[in-house]
Amino acid sequence: MPVAALVNGISSHAAELDDGVISGIVHPGAPLLSALLPVAEEQSIDGRRLLLGIVSGYEATVRLANAIQPSHKMRGYHATATCGGIGAALGILNMTAATEETMKNAVSAAAVSAGGSLKVLEDGSQLKPFNPGHAALTAVVSVALAKAGFKGPDDVMSGRAGFLAMMADAYEEEALFPERDQKLCIESVYVKPYAACRYCHPAIEAALQIRCEKVICVEDIEWIRVATYKLAVDHHDHTVVQEVSSAKMSIPFSVAAAMVTGRAGIEEYSEACIRDTRIVRLAQKVSVIPDEHYSAVFPKQTPARVEIRCRNGSDHVREVFLPKGEPGNPLSDDELNNKFMSLAAYAGLTSNQSATIRDAVWNLPDGAERLYELL
Repeated sequence: MPVAALVNGISSHAAELDDGVISGIVHPGAPLLSALLPVAEEQSIDGRRLLLGIVSGYEATVRLANAIQPSHKMRGYHATATCGGIGAALGILNMTAATEETMKNAVSAAAVSAGGSLKVLEDGSQLKPFNPGHAALTAVVSVALAKAGFKGPDDVMSGRAGFLAMMADAYEEEALFPERDQKLCIESVYVKPYAACRYCHPAIEAALQIRCEKVICVEDIEWIRVATYKLAVDHHDHTVVQEVSSAKMSIPFSVAAAMVTGRAGIEEYSEACIRDTRIVRLAQKVSVIPDEHYSAVFPKQTPARVEIRCRNGSDHVREVFLPKGEPGNPLSDDELNNKFMSLAAYAGLTSNQSATIRDAVWNLPDGAERLYELL
């Protein structure tokens, strides 16, 4: 199970197409599902218990991330790795109906071992997917430790050496607790239509809108300027990419690829595209700047403005405040199905295999054991 959780976590984040929550700057699904599925398969967990584990795991991951962000990110931590491991542990515990004492001890183990640095975004590093993989591994091992009887501190979150103080300069304890009639955190999740970091998406969408509405020869583009919120600029404004991981983090590359190809799917973040001279030259013409107004409305909105100046003096401008996939601008069921089928085909599954898995997921909570067999 630990190896399965690790490999699942790495695989789930490698394509940069996993879900996320903007307010917590976190990808909850990657570590959570990566940890839950091998445990659920081994223990033949029924569909209702699996869904309970998923929903509660999302709740814990997102609440914890919301409490410590954005200070957590500013310190250099990757919340998917830190909060994701704790949330995944709680998901397993709820799914398996663990005792309160076991829950406390497992959360303690996950919290004291939580880690994951955003240094993975620098210098063409390919280690970013290792962070959710490590979080899933941490969750499985932490639960095993607790069930073996290892006792943790009674309150691992509080105090000078507690998780909250260790992980953030400023945090909001009240974010850990729900308000009356508050929606579940899983309802705040975005789903990506494009195979890049979510911070690239509003700029990609604005570029695609311009391309759809105007006939522009990319060779005639003089410059492109992207204005967006400040957190989206840091580590995402590089114009030179050496490999695919760097391309997925780059707003200039993403905008250039969208303008040249008209798409931003998994095929556009490939070795062929990062060597495409038209995309490479256009990316060099893209600048990314922080906008005070956009920064002020983040995270309630995640805006970007793309301005394109052509050599004939014409200007083309589009703004996106709520990119496709946000809860307020969701993907349709058909779009979700198409995304899954395309990714499954990319992974080498036949259309029949993909359709069978897809239908089993939609059929939950019934037929969970069949789903485990298919996966």
